[in-house]
Amino acid sequence: MATERKSRTKRAKKEETTWQERVIQIRRVSKVVKGGKKLSFRAIVVVGNERGQVGVGVGKASDVIGAVKKGVADGKKHLIDIPITKSNSIPHPINGVGGGAKVMMRPASPGTGVIAGGAVRTVLELAGVRNVLAKQLGSNNPLNNARAAVNALSTLRTLSEVAEDRGIPIESLYI
Repeated sequence: MATERKSRTKRAKKEETTWQERVIQIRRVSKVVKGGKKLSFRAIVVVGNERGQVGVGVGKASDVIGAVKKGVADGKKHLIDIPITKSNSIPHPINGVGGGAKVMMRPASPGTGVIAGGAVRTVLELAGVRNVLAKQLGSNNPLNNARAAVNALSTLRTLSEVAEDRGIPIESLYI
């Protein structure tokens, strides 16, 4: 009975280690209250498994470690699945919007790498996309750019999904 419990906890720990977390930004924020200014920290965290799942989370707490933990938990709540091609790229060009930030992404041939900047690069790397061209347009706010990247990735569709929606066989899409 005791060995059964141990194996379960080992398995649970093994599954958790597949998730990677990267902090994009830590910012000290203040709230003005009756007694003066109350300081706290905001952490923007990207969580992904490098196999097609990624999420962006925001956490606020009175200390940095607490804010990062809350950000990781929030990121795991907002996970999305991404279709990745055989060349570790995205299926088609896509645009995404998050606040004032716009992100444009295009598939790239094998060996290109992730050509993107800032928060978008982090989101794409943790999603498992290896070959992609991306450009941030509009705002340079890391939170809005990360959300725009997630928005773009969540609207991606594979050829089989498009054929199913149209009610036609996949072969007729190539014509």
